[in-house]
Amino acid sequence: QVQQLGGGGSVQAGGSLRLSCSAHIQRDARMYCLGWFRQTPGKEREGVALIGGNDDIYYSDSVRGRFIISEDKVANTFDLQMNSLKPEDTAKYYCAAARGLLCYRYMLQEPTQYNYWGQGTQVTVSS
Repeated sequence: QVQQLGGGGSVQAGGSLRLSCSAHIQRDARMYCLGWFRQTPGKEREGVALIGGNDDIYYSDSVRGRFIISEDKVANTFDLQMNSLKPEDTAKYYCAAARGLLCYRYMLQEPTQYNYWGQGTQVTVSS
């Protein structure tokens, strides 16, 4: 029900990439949350951006001002536009969806609240 549509790859610092995910979930009123997370080996999964059914958007401090999350409710997709990429953005990126709850900033730190996960895509930023 959540599938990553690609968009990862390798880029030099300062470059851009766009990740896409399809999310065929039942959107109960506005009670759902769509998120992008990333993970590097040996570290916990980190939430970087969320968009909720209430249209609220949240970013982690590390990506605010550089990444943009958006949702296409007709196509059932959501994207992460990543600009001004840095080597520290290198990670495997996952999209995720949570149903039945409102989306607030705390959901960036709550990966266990998400019901569905994409398969992940690698993003590598070289200096």
